[in-house]
Amino acid sequence: MNPVSPDDSAPIAGRRGQVLRIGPLVISPPVLQAPMAGFTNYAFRQVVREWGGVGLQATEMISARSFTWMDDRDAEHPDRLWGIRDEPRPLAVQIWDNDPVTLARVGAKLAHEYEVSVVDINFGCPVRQVSEKAQSGSYLLRDPERIGQIIRRVVAACDPVPVTAKVRLGCNRNQINAREVAQSIEEAGAAALTVHGRTADQFFKGTADWEQIASLKPALRRIPLIGNGDLDSAQRVLEVFQKYDIDGVMIARAALGKPWLFRQVAAILRGEPVPPDPTTEEERDCLLRHNELVVNRFGEAKGTMLMRKFACCYAQGRAGARLFRTHVAGVRSQSEFREVVEQFFPKSRFG
Repeated sequence: MNPVSPDDSAPIAGRRGQVLRIGPLVISPPVLQAPMAGFTNYAFRQVVREWGGVGLQATEMISARSFTWMDDRDAEHPDRLWGIRDEPRPLAVQIWDNDPVTLARVGAKLAHEYEVSVVDINFGCPVRQVSEKAQSGSYLLRDPERIGQIIRRVVAACDPVPVTAKVRLGCNRNQINAREVAQSIEEAGAAALTVHGRTADQFFKGTADWEQIASLKPALRRIPLIGNGDLDSAQRVLEVFQKYDIDGVMIARAALGKPWLFRQVAAILRGEPVPPDPTTEEERDCLLRHNELVVNRFGEAKGTMLMRKFACCYAQGRAGARLFRTHVAGVRSQSEFREVVEQFFPKSRFG
């Protein structure tokens, strides 16, 4: 670990420049929104964007093999690419596979045709369908040399758009090889490395190990280290910046129910008072805005079904959440969704 002596009198901005450099990109604040399959679609990204405070947003994770299959057949690309041609930059797209040629082909198209800001490669997903069945994601942590081959091929294909990588500490606690993986990624030409502080076999159980994340900093000579895991408040983000020698942070699950979290983080890193959580009515309006975006894209039936999981995220950890989830899980139309939301949120049942 490379600890940083806390100095509560000085904002992070004063000590670290308040920016993160990923290749030619300047990311400010140095706070990234994590790619999350099934969640970080255009609607979610737009809601986050409207609250403000995020330095770099990312799409859902995209299968490179599926992308090429559809490309070869002139088929419509999946909804995971919804909005990326026209929405504001910077924007990262995360792709996964185990074949350097396939990943390079997709990376090149994203970089040069879609003109995304960053192409990120996933080497951390622990889900069995990706890791064991497809031998991708966290499965590749067993082979740092192959990871390097993939990065090198994709970097060449995407130039000058920067290529980054997201990893975990290792496959399991007995096989933590993140240092070797990190060095392979840097030597292959990646522009940044994000490390989730758990091993693949932990999934999301236990606690993210920030000591292990920070221990990788001395192994990197030129690229920034971005930490990820259990960042659920502005104060927690400030603490990891003060305690560990990291260059940026990535916020994942906590933002699904609190898209305003990035705004709070940005303020505390500037040394400003943290904006209060929104009122119950403001949360209601945010959730209904989110619903509107999803329904406009997918239609009322599918859009309402998709919004059930998002609504449950907004209620996470609040008094009355179980009752709300019970009601919202059964809605079948936009009017029913609105009725349930308006019934619960204005009455301040969430405390």
